[in-house]
Amino acid sequence: MTQPLKDLSLITAKTLAHYSERAVEFWTGTREHDVKQNIDALLQYIHAASPLCILDFGCGPGRDLAAFRALGHEPIGLEGSPPLAAMAREYSGCEVWEQDFVALKLPSCRFDGIFANASLFHVPRQELPRVLSELRAALKPDGVLFTSNPRGNNEEGWNRGRYGVYHSLESWRTFLETAAFAELEHFYRPPGLPLEQQPWLASVWRKSGAPGELTSRT
Repeated sequence: MTQPLKDLSLITAKTLAHYSERAVEFWTGTREHDVKQNIDALLQYIHAASPLCILDFGCGPGRDLAAFRALGHEPIGLEGSPPLAAMAREYSGCEVWEQDFVALKLPSCRFDGIFANASLFHVPRQELPRVLSELRAALKPDGVLFTSNPRGNNEEGWNRGRYGVYHSLESWRTFLETAAFAELEHFYRPPGLPLEQQPWLASVWRKSGAPGELTSRT
């Protein structure tokens, strides 16, 4: 069911307030998370020469921005929470745009890759086709999108103060393929555990129109 505009604004405001009020706690709890597998999954499929222009979509306090910069790339962060955006600028030394996920203003054909780690699941299902279209437009031809979301059975709603959609692989594929992305790979995280202990669904997609190979791993 389509949400009225005021309800979408409330969803965004409450979710961002949740993160803003817990910015230091969030940074403490996620700073040491190892997402090298995710970073490598994005970079291995980008054909462009370094340094790469990468958008860290939902960059939080800047952990992954700093990692991309340390690898010699040119990352830009995008974050809706002002306290987290400020922390990201200070920690990474990178440019960070403060933008609402459902009210994006992105340049066309700017990025070699987009890294959406634990962020796109906050976009309400009804807005996701438009947001994905905007991300696709921001990628260069042959550009690559990485996503990682908590997986589920397509539940949508509030969970501990944050709004989220918990997509199944089949549902997520439908959204991405409809938005003109071609799947390159998907896998579940954390690595090395039984599937029932891997709550995160990661996937890599190329802007359609470019050749790509479809693989899968667990």
